[in-house]
Amino acid sequence: MAGELPYEAPLVEMRKKIEELVQFGQEKGIDFTDEIARLEERYHRLEEEIYSGITAAQKMHLARHQQRPTALDLIQLIFTDFIELHGDRMFGDDLAVVGGLAKLDGKTVTVIGQQRGKDTKDNIARFFGSAHPEGFRKGLRLMKQADKFGRPIITFIDTKGAYPGNTAEERGQSEAIARNLMEMAKLSVPVIVVVIGEGGSGGALALAVGNRVLMLEHAIYSAISPNGAASILWKDATKADQAAEAMKITAKDLLEMNVIEDIIPEPRGGAHRDYEASAAAIHEALIRHLDEMKGWSSDQLKQDRYEKFRKIGSVTFESPVPDQAPQPPVEVDVVNNLSGNAE
Repeated sequence: MAGELPYEAPLVEMRKKIEELVQFGQEKGIDFTDEIARLEERYHRLEEEIYSGITAAQKMHLARHQQRPTALDLIQLIFTDFIELHGDRMFGDDLAVVGGLAKLDGKTVTVIGQQRGKDTKDNIARFFGSAHPEGFRKGLRLMKQADKFGRPIITFIDTKGAYPGNTAEERGQSEAIARNLMEMAKLSVPVIVVVIGEGGSGGALALAVGNRVLMLEHAIYSAISPNGAASILWKDATKADQAAEAMKITAKDLLEMNVIEDIIPEPRGGAHRDYEASAAAIHEALIRHLDEMKGWSSDQLKQDRYEKFRKIGSVTFESPVPDQAPQPPVEVDVVNNLSGNAE
């Protein structure tokens, strides 16, 4: 097993024993068929036990796996005739964001993705997938072009967050993110967002205001990275695993909270085990959700996007009063309360 994670160690050890037994039998001419079959059965039971109970912290490490398919990997497998477009027409070309025109089952779309590097040199060139303002502005330029020509927009999210250095702040990082949020809300074409790895903070949200937000099964999506949360809460970034368990960052958690609309299944062990199967699952989900929005007017698409994000943050709680009968649950619209518009 290439690129195994710590919790997969029992599987690696058992697979090693099976391979050693097979090799020994071949060398000595001994038939171990029954023994190997029993070990294989135990292996599959252990595999099911491990992969059916992956924790949030383990999913975080899966989402960050160096061999996990990147946006460009998936673009090449899902789409045809991809033409990459460069630059924001203001400052430069940020390699942490890639995008351009492509065809999805023969239909022209605009596809944009946050791109991690494949090795140290590539990661440095792409700022480890953390975009500068020109990256977000490049994405917005491509989205406005798609809006003008009526092309659906598909974005792939995979970043720990926007680039946090001085160079990004000097070039207007917060303004670039805020403008993307505003402009994406007003787009007149279908927008589908797919979180393929880690979706962290405003760097993810800047390309994630969509009609449909989907997540790969072992991806994570959060307002701050678990490492950042641990640094704030415990002054210790090494407690990221503990933060991940408390933050509700998994696809299952976010589906239950209506933050996302769909979970895309991954191959057993994670997307890095089988790029083609992962791409096929994403392709099926994209086609299905685009078909649902087929024929919608621009006003319907905008309203759908508006309603999707307005319902996030609506919570129900009970507030018992001492010495009185229990009060009925109260539903609170957090967004309205924060904006000062609650009645």
